[in-house]
Amino acid sequence: MSRDGGSSIGTPDAQVQSHESSTEDRLRSETASPRTLSASPGHSLSDTDRADVGTESDEVGASSAVWQLAVPSWLVSLVVHAVVIIVLAFLTVPQPEKNLIVATGEVVEAEEEPIEDVLEEVMEPVNLQELEDAPAELESPEVPVDEIVVPEFQEVDAAPMELKFSDFANELAPKNDLSASIGAITGQGLEGRGTEMRARMVREAGGSKGSEAAVALALKWLAAHQLRDGGWSFDHRTAACRNQCDHPGRDSQARIGATAMALLPFLGAGQTHKEGKYRKTVQAGLAFLIRQAKPRGKMADLTDRQGRMYSHGLASITLCEAYAMTRDPQLLGPAQYALNFIAYAQDPIGGGWRYQPKQPGDTSVVGWQLMALKSGHMGYLVVPKLTIAKASRFLDAVQTDGGARYGYTRPGGGQATTAVGLLCRMYLGWKHDHKALKQGVAYLSKTGPNNNLYYDYYATQVMRHYGGSEWKKWNGQMRDWLVKQQDKKGHAKGSWYINGPHSEVGGRLYCTSLATLILEVYYRHLPIYNKAATEDDFPL
Repeated sequence: MSRDGGSSIGTPDAQVQSHESSTEDRLRSETASPRTLSASPGHSLSDTDRADVGTESDEVGASSAVWQLAVPSWLVSLVVHAVVIIVLAFLTVPQPEKNLIVATGEVVEAEEEPIEDVLEEVMEPVNLQELEDAPAELESPEVPVDEIVVPEFQEVDAAPMELKFSDFANELAPKNDLSASIGAITGQGLEGRGTEMRARMVREAGGSKGSEAAVALALKWLAAHQLRDGGWSFDHRTAACRNQCDHPGRDSQARIGATAMALLPFLGAGQTHKEGKYRKTVQAGLAFLIRQAKPRGKMADLTDRQGRMYSHGLASITLCEAYAMTRDPQLLGPAQYALNFIAYAQDPIGGGWRYQPKQPGDTSVVGWQLMALKSGHMGYLVVPKLTIAKASRFLDAVQTDGGARYGYTRPGGGQATTAVGLLCRMYLGWKHDHKALKQGVAYLSKTGPNNNLYYDYYATQVMRHYGGSEWKKWNGQMRDWLVKQQDKKGHAKGSWYINGPHSEVGGRLYCTSLATLILEVYYRHLPIYNKAATEDDFPL
């Protein structure tokens, strides 16, 4: 029997036994030849013998007998058995599998999705009540930038050292038909910030030496209260102030919003990270914003714990304005990514924005997001048409008197919300002679400026763009009152604290930012109805 229990007939063992028997019989009967070969040392096979060994059995012929006589039977048996054992080993030992990894799907090269596809992508709802509670999969490492190290403020004008923006800034270039002109054009509506144009517009639009002096003092105060990391805080006491200025804000964790509000007056006065007295101040502030951005695919989330979408809107305006003014490619990515997040965060049904992404909107938050989109549009960044159309739908839902007045989350007619709504309508394309716009302007003119700087900020822009006698009346009241209210002594010199709505939350930094922006209204944005180029409204 064989090893596997089967018959040995026909197996190599049976053939070997038969071969051994026949060989022994021949050795007994035949006479040894004089040329007998032995296996002893000193003897070897001839060339003829070597050729005969290993040939097929049907070709052996006469030399077969010589081969059989030359090789002892025990050696033949040994060789044959060795061969058999090796063969059986290969038959019984399992061979290793060659294909242990099997591909079950087709490999396809990943292609980058266009911006429009990303914006339309259905995403899971995101809970952003607290940023630290955000799902881990939505969190990304901080954008790498050079570490900001700033010595103690020795002078009022001292600012953080020069920084390079992160590589994240270059990740996106808008693929619109204007991308070929990037770097060769200036954002529409921002040309008034240049030195020569600014001086002329101050004279023509109703500014004064007093208003410009107030702006200069305000920028000096803001620069002196910049923190070592390049940002600002509504609690301004943590900087070089050392508690010398009163009325700090409560929202100390809204760092992104505070930094954006502090930077906007510098940009409004034509100060950028490329040129100007406060170049390093602006550069460090922009670097802080970029470092705080949380990338999410082709989006950058600039919300913070207390400011939420308010902070994102303000930071987006800042990045877009800085890019539009300088055409710095390092700002192109962050600015476009910030706009992409605004489009994503919009309420898909009502078309508004509020504290958290996708939440039904309120007019206040909507105002900042639309201003950011307009700033991006002036810088020839990508602004989705659908986003603008939905924003108009929201304004329709909260308006009264045919669009002359606006509420907060539903139809109404508050002062601040009406000012926000009217400014948004202007940027969305309402003409100067629109009936509801005329009625709204008349309402603001009758109400006049007051100690609500939030209302004053939006209403001043509406009146400036509208022009005429309504603007002259408004400007005379607003400008002179603000100049008188500015602090003139001590460490608070150049700042404001106006005791009004929201002032306790934002504190002196909040008041100083809005007051400065109001006094920069003469040149910060060119008047919509006085320049044909600015009639290039949002894509609708």
